[in-house]
Amino acid sequence: MSETTEGRLRFSFLGPRGTFCNAAALQVADANANLIPAVDVPSALRMLRKGEVDYAVVPIENSVEGGVNATLDSLTHGGRLEIKAEMLVPIRFALAARPGVKIEDVRRIGTHPHAWAQCRGWIAANLTDAVHVPATSTAAGAQILASDKADPGLDAALCPVPTAIEYGLNILSDEVADNPNAITRFIMCSLPGPQPERTGADKTTLMVQLASDEAGALLDMLEQFSVRGVNLSRIESRPLGDSLGRYAFSIDAEGHLLDERMQAVLVGLHRVCPAVTFLGSYPAANEKKIRPLPGTSDADFISGRKWVNSLISEG
Repeated sequence: MSETTEGRLRFSFLGPRGTFCNAAALQVADANANLIPAVDVPSALRMLRKGEVDYAVVPIENSVEGGVNATLDSLTHGGRLEIKAEMLVPIRFALAARPGVKIEDVRRIGTHPHAWAQCRGWIAANLTDAVHVPATSTAAGAQILASDKADPGLDAALCPVPTAIEYGLNILSDEVADNPNAITRFIMCSLPGPQPERTGADKTTLMVQLASDEAGALLDMLEQFSVRGVNLSRIESRPLGDSLGRYAFSIDAEGHLLDERMQAVLVGLHRVCPAVTFLGSYPAANEKKIRPLPGTSDADFISGRKWVNSLISEG
């Protein structure tokens, strides 16, 4: 990681301070880094594109709701960015309120939509009349409650436990989430540049557009991975937005840009798809080593290419 002229790396993240995204940023930022909260994901990535920060940390996927659409879309709308690292953060929510508010008083709960989705079962069972008040992050509701407004528009917030403590709120319950094993995946992005070193336990993220007027376009795209032994750990469709029925696919594939099989996949995608955006190769957070299928190792591809070259040289 390169340093700024002041000697401090700058990270934007989905704020305010105290979010799970803040916790993810602390996994990759050193003690001297300048962490700058952004009001939402597009703003965090916009700061990176404008050169106001060196890296941006944003959520991309959680184990309950799947992909974070604001991130998937913002990554590819604007100047190209690349993912340099991923971080996993266990998710534990607290229902927090101002001092004096009891759980039976709670009707309006502020939090991020993904947090609400991860707690809706508990809310339905314990607060049948409660309604969701959308907030830009899991800490934003807590920040609003901590303000000096007589009526902040909320009775409580769903937020990380440390956030409730930081803002001086009372914790009405710290076991709110429906799934105690919920995890959110975050990514650290930068402007395009050298890829992190290959570890053997890597991911490559792509956005791949399909030809909209060709039968079997999805199958053609998927075959580029399968015939080369590259597994997909995530695939999600996103509308292109220009007309109904036109989609691109956000994909996480197991492997690194320097892997021969991944390079062959990219060549194949470039042949059959109208647009392919490379969003980076980086170490997988779970550090699980990839075992290439027979015939798909670097040595297999190199040997095959040498054989073909020998045939050409004979001519």
